[in-house]
Amino acid sequence: MNSSPFADVLARAFLGNSVRAWIVAAITATVVFFALLALRALLMSRIGKLAERTTNRFDDMAVGLLHETRPWVLAALSIAAALHALVLGRAGPYVAQLSHLVLLWQLALWGVTAVTFWTRYHLERRTASHDRASVAMISAMSVGAKILVWALIGTTALYTVFQINPASLITTLGVSGIAVALAVQNILGDLLAALAIVFDKPFDVGDFIGVDNIVGTVEHIGLKTTRLRSLSGEQVIIGNGDLLKSRLRNYRRMTQRRIVFGLDVPYDTPPDVLAEIPRLIETIIRAQSPVKFDRSHVASFAESSIHVESVYIVLDPDYNKYMDIQQAIDLAILREFNARNIEFALPARTLFHQGPEPDSLGAGTPVTAA
Repeated sequence: MNSSPFADVLARAFLGNSVRAWIVAAITATVVFFALLALRALLMSRIGKLAERTTNRFDDMAVGLLHETRPWVLAALSIAAALHALVLGRAGPYVAQLSHLVLLWQLALWGVTAVTFWTRYHLERRTASHDRASVAMISAMSVGAKILVWALIGTTALYTVFQINPASLITTLGVSGIAVALAVQNILGDLLAALAIVFDKPFDVGDFIGVDNIVGTVEHIGLKTTRLRSLSGEQVIIGNGDLLKSRLRNYRRMTQRRIVFGLDVPYDTPPDVLAEIPRLIETIIRAQSPVKFDRSHVASFAESSIHVESVYIVLDPDYNKYMDIQQAIDLAILREFNARNIEFALPARTLFHQGPEPDSLGAGTPVTAA
């Protein structure tokens, strides 16, 4: 029985396989591809409707992962599955490696999508609660997690696809890696300092801090620099590494202010009046609110005056509140001193004049200069 011309064409060999086998592989790849697309669409529809009825975040993430399943990835996997039944000879290992790379790429996209979903969910919660410190921390963790995902996928690809041991590669690149590390050590130092700021939280966005002789409000905590808005209005940008090496003062985290102030009275103030001054100041301070009196004493004998030192605590960290209280205390002391004829000391020195004209001033006559 003679075979038909069409059967002869199907039996012909092409690249080690019959035309029939190539046609079957093409049909198989097409059917598998459209079946995967239909399954993807069906799952997105079903899970999407379920996500609308529930408050569970996992079904929302599942919809996002399905949405990030790329059609070209499904096509590549469908073709790889169809070619698996063919005799590919030397091209077989390359097809397998390519399919593994495509699958790893898709896994990386799923991992990044999961990190992005987690970041968005927690940022919405922190933004609603005005937790600016957590917003910065979550953003930094998101960047780190995405870098980790791609690093793991890259390491897996080197080991499983290209049969390269990452440890030997790192050893080979060790010398050049040291050179690069030395070149970017400042950048790496600032990056590690940023992570320390995020996790240790010496300050948050919005805090009023002092760095050496610079004071300002924290506007942004970046991976390399932190930006402050100074009292005079300009923006001050400080490297994170330099920032952590400095002595920081976080004024926003104050719960109270301890105030030490003093005044001087002249040496000719009567002892009874001098003893009354601390009690007078105590009465004035206790009349203020919210204030806790600590002490008031005749503290020391200065060069030209007697020094009275007083201490009180303002139970409110607001600087304007403290200045209002200090102003009220100063004015009340001034009124009470005027009412009692108590004088404030002025800087003065007593000079002894030794001159040839004793009739005018007299030898050894003291002269007080204010």
